[in-house]
Parts: sequence; C-alpha cells; structure tokens
Amino acid sequence: MSEVWSRGDLRPPGMDADEKTTLLGFLDYLREAVIAKTVGVDDRSARAAGVPSGTSLLGIVKHLTAVELNWFVWAYAGMDEPLADDESPPRADETAEDLVAAYRAAVASCNEIVRDCADLGRPGVRSLRETDPPTMRWVLVHMIEETARHAGHADIIRERIDGAVGR
Repeated sequence: MSEVWSRGDLRPPGMDADEKTTLLGFLDYLREAVIAKTVGVDDRSARAAGVPSGTSLLGIVKHLTAVELNWFVWAYAGMDEPLADDESPPRADETAEDLVAAYRAAVASCNEIVRDCADLGRPGVRSLRETDPPTMRWVLVHMIEETARHAGHADIIRERIDGAVGR
C-alpha cells in the first residue's frame, strides 16, 4: 500500500490580535489551505473535474485569484485594472505552478491593499454588485467565506484524487 500525502490538521491563527490582523490571518490561513491541496498532485489530475459540475483543483485556484483581484484591486482600491474572469477554467498552457504563482502574487497585492487600509469601516471605490461599495471589513469577511467554501471543495476533490486529507 502506498503512503498517502497528508498535510496534517493545522490550527487556525492565534486569537490575541487586532481585528485587521485577525481577519487577514484567517484569510491567509484559508488561502494556504487551498494552495496546499495542489501540492504533490500532477497537472493532469489537478485540472481534471473532481465533481460532476466540472470543478477542479486548478479551477478553484484560478477562480480565487480572479475573485481576490476583483474585490480588493478593482472594487475596493479602484485600480485601473480590467475585471478578471472568475469563471474561466484553466487554459491548457497554464500549469499548477503557474496558477499557484499567480494566486500568490494576487494575494500579495491584495494583502498590501488591506495593510494600507487604516479604517476597516471605510467603503471602497466601487462594487461588484448593484450596491454601494462595501467596506474593507465586508470584503475581508466575504473573502474568508468565499475562500473557506472553496477550501472545502478542494478538500473533497483532493481526497478523491489520492486520498490525501488534512487542512
């Protein structure tokens, strides 16, 4: 019997911090959980649909990259960037390494925007919805929810690929 890769059950971040640090800590924890699900998976398996809806590990990473950029960069900061297509599947020429690197780069940019925000209650420049621009607090909580949901999807898909479990 071959040994199954396991990241183990990592604990969430500590509990003694200010609100921004806590929210960003949980978001970073979830981002890394998603990335960890791609470790040790060949590109073919990582791009293969893990469920009937067509969701794949790499599809999740690409989706989360777009969502991060859309909410933090385009909507909150109002930067002159085109909206990223958050429903675009990985292209044949995009490898797991490429997509994880793009996600990490997006996360770094988004974290900088969060760190530069002095007031979590301040609304951003524009919204992706037909509402007033949300506050940074709302964007952070929304991204925690979005990333957590997809981290759960990635858990299931990875376990179906090779039996690997753990956060």
